[in-house]
Amino acid sequence: MTQLFEPFTIRGTTFSNRAWMSPMCTYSALPDGAGIGQPNDFHLAHYASRAAGGVGLVLVEATGVRPEGRISPFDLGLWNNGQVEAHRRLVDAIASTGAVAGLQLAHAGRKASIERPWLGGDPVSPAQGGWDTLAPSAVQFPGLPTPGEMTIADIKDVVEAWGSAARRALDAGYEVVEVHAAHGYLLHSFLSPLSNKRTDAYGGPLENRARIVLEAIDAVRAVWPADKPVFLRISSTDWVAEDANDEREAWTVEDSTTLAGWAHERGVDLVDASSGGLVPASIPHTVDYQSANAAAIRNSVGDGGPAVAAVGRITDPVQANELVAGGSADAVFLGRALLRDASWANNAAAALGAEGRFILQYDYAV
Repeated sequence: MTQLFEPFTIRGTTFSNRAWMSPMCTYSALPDGAGIGQPNDFHLAHYASRAAGGVGLVLVEATGVRPEGRISPFDLGLWNNGQVEAHRRLVDAIASTGAVAGLQLAHAGRKASIERPWLGGDPVSPAQGGWDTLAPSAVQFPGLPTPGEMTIADIKDVVEAWGSAARRALDAGYEVVEVHAAHGYLLHSFLSPLSNKRTDAYGGPLENRARIVLEAIDAVRAVWPADKPVFLRISSTDWVAEDANDEREAWTVEDSTTLAGWAHERGVDLVDASSGGLVPASIPHTVDYQSANAAAIRNSVGDGGPAVAAVGRITDPVQANELVAGGSADAVFLGRALLRDASWANNAAAALGAEGRFILQYDYAV
């Protein structure tokens, strides 16, 4: 059975299939001026083509809830009302072919203010149009400047920013929002004891380190309709505790399972289980290096918990279908495979003998 191409409903939103586009930064927004942080013609073509290519959900890339929350000056943002209309145009283009439009809301924390990766990804200083970074603790990410430690007022401000950005996402027409708590960015750096050395209510035991994540979810849910889904992207592991020669305390799959349960109680419907990004680490080369963790979380939370999506090295239609049909994941997020082939989902449906979602203009390809 080609369960990958069966519809999937979360709250009041039905996805035509379970093959979804993962949020991937394109570093293509204007860095300043009237169009700062806004989707432009590149984003329109990029995302609309994947929607036409058959994915059930297009989850638009990390979008800063604050200007200083962008990874680079060229990232998307949704920190002011002037950015809404450009996002609305993007939503309309995605939805016009039957895909659901979603948006990932993010703050890069200590990994912010860097150059685009194809230009080296070096730090961008304030004098060059960058900014000073903030994090839970003044712990440097290797190769980047030491961030300032956030005050309680800073924390409250950024939590409110998640809620405000979610309200704007709703105004733009997005059906799904995802809170980004992975890859070493701000929320993940609060979760992991490797980067969070605080001794107040936001540091120490797991429930304290998770506090800002749950508060951000609360801020989003306070403005997000009850019939629309909220996702949470996490790094399922820092890939440090798995190294027998490294005794540092780090974020683990067990921690992720606990967080998934807490998040579900606050209104998160799906956990998007990625991994790594907090510190340089040795990551396995196996195909299931992340999907195995997604399956472990899925099995632990059970049917009463959030849905779980797998991501990472998913390239083959049979592999993707087996993850869903076998119960390892409720959906799969596709990244590089969709960069290589915008019509991956339609082609996968054909290869599996399933119903694709070819739009009429593409019927000749069937």
